[in-house]
Amino acid sequence: MAINLDKLMGFHHKALQVRTDRMEVLAGNLANANTPGYKARDIDFQKAMKTAQQSSGNNLVRTHDNHIKGSMQSSGELQFRIPNQPDTGDGNTVDVQIERNTFLDNGLRYQAGMEFLNGKIKGMKKALSGGQ
Repeated sequence: MAINLDKLMGFHHKALQVRTDRMEVLAGNLANANTPGYKARDIDFQKAMKTAQQSSGNNLVRTHDNHIKGSMQSSGELQFRIPNQPDTGDGNTVDVQIERNTFLDNGLRYQAGMEFLNGKIKGMKKALSGGQ
């Protein structure tokens, strides 16, 4: 019986990909904090998750009928952030403190996802080696 890693980790891998894409967008926001006219952007992770759950053409394998169907698609989830601060006159909507906090939060969630996948891989290695 062949082992398909996509079946084992597909959804979590795609969630990590969305987190990676979000890190790039947030880093771009921080890099352009002083660029006149730059509009802060973000990927709505919750919306991406809902899209994955509602997707009819899924490529994931469910091990139980009650498990969630879906596949992650990060494209199309990129949005402009609604500014929380008044315009400073240059048209830039980046709030550095919010961007830093969001970047750190996303990074911690990414690390948690990596630890989860690492645990799955360790479990698979243990099963393949016969529990040694």
